[in-house]
Amino acid sequence: MAASAKSFLADAGYGEQELDANSALMELDKGLRSGKLGEQCEAVVRFPRLFQKYPFPILINSAFLKLADVFRVGNNFLRLCVLKVTQQSEKHLEKILNVDEFVKRVFSVIHSNDPVARAITLRMLGSMASIIPERKNAHHSIRQSLDSHDNVEVEAAIFAAANFSAQSKDFAAGICNKISEMIQGLATPVDLKLKLIPILQHMHHDASLASSSRQLLQQLVTSYPSTKMVIVTLHTFTLLAASSLVDIPKQIQLLLQYLKNDPRKAVKRLAIQDLKLLANKTPHTWSRENIQALCESALHTPYDSLKLGMLSVLSVLSGTIAIKQYFSTAPGAAATTARSFDLVKLAQECCYHNNRGIAAHGVRILTNISASCQEKDLLPLEQDAGFGLEALLVLCSQDDSPGAQATLKITLTCMVKLVKCRPHLSQSVVESLLTQLHSAQDAARILMCHCLAAIAMQLPVLADGMLGDLMDLYKLIGRSATDKKQELLVSLATVIFVSSQKALSSEIKTVIKQQLENASNGWTAYRIARQASRMGSHDMARELYQSLLTQVASEHFYFWLNSLKEFSHAEQCLTGLQEDNYSSALSCIAEALKSYHKGIASLTAASTPLNPLSFQCGFVKLRIDLLQAFSQLICTCNSLKTSPPPAIATTIAMTSGNDLQRCGRISNQMKHSMEEFRSLATRYGELYQASFDADSATLRNVELQQQSCLLISHAIEALILDPESANFQEYSSNGTAQVESEYERRMMSVFNHVLEEVESLNRKYAPVSYLHTACLCNAVIALLKVPLSFQRYFFQKLQSTSIKLALSPSPRNPAEPIAVQNNQQLALKVEGVVQHGSKPGLFRKIQSVCLNVSSVLQSKSGQDYKIPIDNMTNEMEQRVEPHNDYFSTQFLLNFVILGTHNITVESSVIDSNGIVWKTGPKTTIFVKSLEDPYSQQVRLQQQQGQPPSQQQQQRTAYSRF
Repeated sequence: MAASAKSFLADAGYGEQELDANSALMELDKGLRSGKLGEQCEAVVRFPRLFQKYPFPILINSAFLKLADVFRVGNNFLRLCVLKVTQQSEKHLEKILNVDEFVKRVFSVIHSNDPVARAITLRMLGSMASIIPERKNAHHSIRQSLDSHDNVEVEAAIFAAANFSAQSKDFAAGICNKISEMIQGLATPVDLKLKLIPILQHMHHDASLASSSRQLLQQLVTSYPSTKMVIVTLHTFTLLAASSLVDIPKQIQLLLQYLKNDPRKAVKRLAIQDLKLLANKTPHTWSRENIQALCESALHTPYDSLKLGMLSVLSVLSGTIAIKQYFSTAPGAAATTARSFDLVKLAQECCYHNNRGIAAHGVRILTNISASCQEKDLLPLEQDAGFGLEALLVLCSQDDSPGAQATLKITLTCMVKLVKCRPHLSQSVVESLLTQLHSAQDAARILMCHCLAAIAMQLPVLADGMLGDLMDLYKLIGRSATDKKQELLVSLATVIFVSSQKALSSEIKTVIKQQLENASNGWTAYRIARQASRMGSHDMARELYQSLLTQVASEHFYFWLNSLKEFSHAEQCLTGLQEDNYSSALSCIAEALKSYHKGIASLTAASTPLNPLSFQCGFVKLRIDLLQAFSQLICTCNSLKTSPPPAIATTIAMTSGNDLQRCGRISNQMKHSMEEFRSLATRYGELYQASFDADSATLRNVELQQQSCLLISHAIEALILDPESANFQEYSSNGTAQVESEYERRMMSVFNHVLEEVESLNRKYAPVSYLHTACLCNAVIALLKVPLSFQRYFFQKLQSTSIKLALSPSPRNPAEPIAVQNNQQLALKVEGVVQHGSKPGLFRKIQSVCLNVSSVLQSKSGQDYKIPIDNMTNEMEQRVEPHNDYFSTQFLLNFVILGTHNITVESSVIDSNGIVWKTGPKTTIFVKSLEDPYSQQVRLQQQQGQPPSQQQQQRTAYSRF
C-alpha cells in the first residue's frame, strides 16, 4: 500500500544531501578534465540530468561552453556523446548566453580532414539550428558538404539541411534549387534521392517557395513510379500541404486518386495514413465529395486491412464538423433519409463484420452520426448503433486478448456517448451490460464496471433491482488475490456506491467488508474507501479507514488515514439532520465540527515539505468555517424566540430611519451572518483559482460549495435585510446545463427548492417573522443533508505544474538587502522555469505567465521629504509566454525614499482559455535605498551653513558624467 501511495504522499526526501548547482557542475568538470576516456564520457552523458535539475541560463551557458571545448579537442566518440547530449537538451539551447563563443568552438572542427568529424559537426550544427538559423558560415558548410564524396558526410549534411530549412526562410529558399538539381540529377543514387526528398516538406515559408516545391514533387511522382519513391514523395507532399495549409483540398484529392487507382497495397496504405493525418489536422477542408469517394473505395475494396484503414479515417471525420457538411442537403435538392447515404450503408454493413476492428469503427461512425446530427430523425440509426454495440460487447467480453480489450474500450466509450446524447436508450444499454457482466472475462468486467459507473453518474438508471445482480456478482468473485481480481473489487464497489447513493444498506456493507477481509490487500481497501468518500458513503468509508490505520508503515500515512477517518465520521454525523428540528441540527453540527477539528490536526501532521497538502487543508478549513457559519445562522434564527425585539424597538426604528431596527438585535446578527457567507464564497473562489492542476469534477465541487454560500447570503438579503430590491432572475438555474454527477444533481435540486421557498415568502410578510427564520434554517439543513463528496484531487494529483523563479540581482544571504542609490533605478531580472509532472497539460495548459512586482517601504531612514505619491511604491505587471518551459523579463524599479524596501514578485498563470490561476510562487527580496554621494554632500553643507564652492560643484557635475 505504501508503495502505491507514494505518488500521492511523497516521501520526505531523506538521505544524502543534494549538491547545489555549482558543486554539481564542478564535479562534472572534474570528470571532463580526466585523462581516462571512460570518465570523460560518463561526465558528458550526465549533463542532461544536470540541465533538468538546474534549468537556469547561468549554469546551462557554462555547461555548454565546457561541452563545446570537449567537442573541439576530443576524439570522435566524445564528439558523438556531446552531439547526443545537445539533441537531448534541445529545449535548453536558447538559454546559452554566449552563442557566438559556443558556435566558434564547435565550428572549428568543420575544417578537419576527417570526414566523420565533419559529419558529426554538421549534425551538431543541425541540432543547434533553432539558435543559429541565419549563420551564413553554417549555411555555406552544409551546401559544400552536400557535394562531398563521403556518404556519412552527405547524410549528415542532409540532416543539417532539413533542420536549417525548418528554421530559416533564407536557407530554405537558397537550398531549394540545389536539392531539386540533386534529386533530378542522374548521378545521384536512388537511396540518396529518397533521403533528399523529405527536405522539401520544410519549404513552406512563403507561397512561391511552397508552390515550386509542389511542382517538383508532382514531377517526381510521375517521373519515378517505383513504390519507394511514390511513398516518400506522397508523404512529403502531404506534410508540405499540412504546413502551408493552402493546398490541403488538392492533396486530399490526390491521395484519394492514388487510393482508388494505384494497385499497390503499400501505396494505398500510405495514402490512408496521410488521409488520417489530414482528417485529424483539418477536418473542415473535407468536402462531401471527398467523404463520398472514400466511402465508395471502402465499399468496393476486397481487403480487410485496407477497409479497416479507410474506416479509421471515416471514424475520425465522423466526430468532427465534416459529418455535418456530409449530411447537409444542398439548397433545392430533395431531402433524403439518413439510411440512403453511402457512409451509413458502409457503417451498417461493417457493424457485424467478422473483423473486430472494422466492426468497432462501424459502430463508432453510427454513434457519432447519432450524436452530431440530433436535429435529424435518426431513430433507425440509433437502433442500429445500439444493436451493433451489444453484438460487439458479447463478442469482446469473452476474449482476453489485447486486441479484444482495445475494441471493448472503443465499444464502451461509444455506449457512454450514445446514452449521453440519447437518454431513452440508457435502460437497454445498462441491461445488456449487466447481463454480460456474469459471463465476461475479468479484464472485460473491469472495463464494463467503469462504463456502468460513467453512465450511472450521468443518469440515475441503476435501479434497486439491478443492485441485487451486482451484489451476487460481488459475492461470486473468487478468493484469489490476483491484480485483476483486486481491480474488479474496486470497480464493482464503485458501481454499487454510484447506484445506491441515497444510503448503503447494512447488508451491502457487510458483503463488501467480508469480501475485503477474504480476498484483498490494504491498497484495494483504501481505493474502495476513497471511492466511498467520493460518492458520499461516509459510514462505509469511515469503517474502512479505521481498519487500515494499523496497516501502514509511515507515520505520515497513519495521520493521513486518521484525518480521512475523522472527516468521514464528521460527514456521517450530518446525515442525521431532520427538517424543523433545529436543536438536534445544532448538536449534529457541533459533533461534526469536533471530528473536523481532530481531522485537520491529523491532516497537518500528515503533510511533508515535499507534499504540503495545501488543497486538502484549504478545503477542510473552509468546510469547518462553513459549518460554523451554518451553526451561527441557526442560533441567530433561534434568537428571535430567545430574545424578541424590546417594546421600544419601533420607536428606535422610527427615530433612526432604519425600519429593520424594529426587529431588535437579530437584524444586526443577520447582517454579520450575510457578510460571513459572502467572505466564505470569496475564499472558495480563491481556493478554486489556486487549483490549476485539479480535475474538472473537483473544481465543480468547489464551485458548488461557493454557490451554496452565495445562496444563503442571497436568502438572508431577500428575506430579511432588503426584500424590496431582491432579484431572483440572475439566480434561477439554467435547466439545459449538463449535470455530471449525482452529488451535483442533488445540490442543484436543493438550490432550486430553496430559491422557490425564498421567492414564495419574499414580500409576503414583513421581516422578521418565524416563517423567515424557519425558511433559512430549513435551507441550511437541506444543504447539509446532501452528503459531501471528496473529489479526486483531494486524494490524487494527476497533473502537476509548478513554477520556479530566480531573481537577479539576488543577495548572497536572503536576509541581506541589496544596496541601491536613490537617484538610480534597479533593473530586476525575473527568470522562471515551468516544471511538469508525468502528464503535462492533462487538464489545462499554461498559455502565459503573469508576473506581478510590488514594493513596500518597511523602514525609513533620514528626514521626511515631501515626495510625490507616485514615487512611494512600485506596482508593475507583465505577461510573458514561456518558450520550452522557460521565460524571463525585466522590471525597472524606483526607490526614491531612503530606507529598506520589501520587493515581492508573485507569479500566476493564464491557461489557453484566458483564465487566470493564482498558482504562485511568491518570492521576496529586500532593497536598501541609499542617498547618492552628491546629494549627501550638498545636504551636509547646507546643514553647516556653507554654500557649496564653485569648484566642487563643477567637479561633481563632471564626475556625474
